[in-house]
Amino acid sequence: MAARLPTYDTKPWYKQFWPWLLISLPGTVVVAGFVTLYIANKYSDDLVADQPYKVGLAINRQLEKKQVAEQRGIQASLQFLGAGAEQRVEVRISGLNEDEALNLTLSHPLEADRDFNVRLQFGGSGLYIGKLTQSVAPRWHWTLESNGPEPWRLDGTIERSDIGNEPAN
Repeated sequence: MAARLPTYDTKPWYKQFWPWLLISLPGTVVVAGFVTLYIANKYSDDLVADQPYKVGLAINRQLEKKQVAEQRGIQASLQFLGAGAEQRVEVRISGLNEDEALNLTLSHPLEADRDFNVRLQFGGSGLYIGKLTQSVAPRWHWTLESNGPEPWRLDGTIERSDIGNEPAN
């Protein structure tokens, strides 16, 4: 006579394979959801302005400053020189400009926490020089502003040709 198989389970449920497999599938989705939430909060994009109305008002002031620069015939060319701790920027200004110092804002195209300002000092015959606190790359945006009696503003994008070891003549 053959041995009879038991009609009931001999192991408790938590020692079985199938319940753990069925629990692990939705459990994995919950963990992945929390990881996704963490990544989305930590590395969120800074593309949307927090206060669009104030940004809109500031655009009008920026346009007025750009018009002043255009009326005075002010143009700028930037050259990023050096490497490491010796990085600097040289800005050549043409047109009617009598400022002793200018403000240069360098903005990363996507990450606002990488933006920084450089104070440029007059170096003679339309040349302004400033020391960089961090490196820049092509496609960064720059804004050059004067805070003199008649403020003006220029802006543009850093091109690959603006970054080099020797100043452009």
